[in-house]
Amino acid sequence: MQTVVAHLDAPPVLASVGVGVHGPAGHTDVFRLPDLWQLHLYRYEADLTVDGTPHAIRPGRVSLVPPGATTRFRYRGRSEHLYAHLRLPATGTSRAIPVMQDAGTQLPALTAQLHQALASWPSTPVRATAEVWAALWRVAHLTEPPPHGAGAGPHPAVTTAIAHIEAHLADPLTVPGVARVAGVSHNHLTRLFRAATGDTVIAYIRARRMARAHHLLRATTLSIPAIAVSVGIPDLQAFNKTCRRELGASPRALRPPQPWTTDRTSVS
Repeated sequence: MQTVVAHLDAPPVLASVGVGVHGPAGHTDVFRLPDLWQLHLYRYEADLTVDGTPHAIRPGRVSLVPPGATTRFRYRGRSEHLYAHLRLPATGTSRAIPVMQDAGTQLPALTAQLHQALASWPSTPVRATAEVWAALWRVAHLTEPPPHGAGAGPHPAVTTAIAHIEAHLADPLTVPGVARVAGVSHNHLTRLFRAATGDTVIAYIRARRMARAHHLLRATTLSIPAIAVSVGIPDLQAFNKTCRRELGASPRALRPPQPWTTDRTSVS
């Protein structure tokens, strides 16, 4: 597998975002971008060679080609792909990323990010840059190996369930409702979730709500009632009880001292 080394610790510098249309003018393109990385998301079948290494282009595949590489495309008719041409930082954490990958289950999200970047470019370059940076991180994790001794990773239903829970902590959440979003039965999700996390769905929801509440209590000046609502426990008595049980103290006790509440009666 041909890989490239990229640094993603800082945002890229975008040179162009667009839809590439190839094929009608000729079935072969050969070119180099001396200073720019190329990110392509494909919708067609073709053949690509990067510095002599062949790759099969298929719908739903994504490629990341480094600056200076000689690329040869052989098309089979009109071919359209989303692309971003960009500069990446020269330093930072090195990440080995395959030149060509299947986007797999990440295809809808990756497509949406690049479409949003396209819609934002060039009128709102900061938004376009953010979308492309997020897309690059998504690409970098497509084939990330599991930890040593681990299996192939969580079942897709568990991944979908967790994403839904994180996005809806402020809303009423039930196991049957989460299971419907994940596309599996209540009982099947319960088994998958325990195997993946060691916890029940309800215990996971409670833990995530309390983790978010703890963060908001410690790091923000939001009122305690507002925090209770934002984590899906609008009943203040229930919120207080849950905080004491799960976090070991009342919501008020968990808040750090504020400058305006410091006792100023004793002076030296």
